[in-house]
Amino acid sequence: MLDELFGSKNRERVLQYIFSNKQGYAKEIADFYTSSIDPIKKQLERLELGGILVSQTVGRTRLFMFNPRYAFKTELEALLKKAQEYYSDAELERLTMQRKRPRRTAKPL
Repeated sequence: MLDELFGSKNRERVLQYIFSNKQGYAKEIADFYTSSIDPIKKQLERLELGGILVSQTVGRTRLFMFNPRYAFKTELEALLKKAQEYYSDAELERLTMQRKRPRRTAKPL
């Protein structure tokens, strides 16, 4: 929906994912959208270079989140929230409902 404004469908996906989940890493976002990891990584790096996102290394994983000092953070979040109003109910539920609780060792999937 916002890919014309942001210039890339993957950029919109990255921003929507991080807006909904507060943080994310490249593989997680790529798996969520069943996309290749390379375009997601490029968008994350571009957004970080632009000051929109910041990253933090946790172990070997680089977590990305919105930069709290970004001048237009509240406006960007308002735009992303408004765009979510036009998503289908199934897509919105899938985007906002993420189970991230730890699993018991050797528990079957």
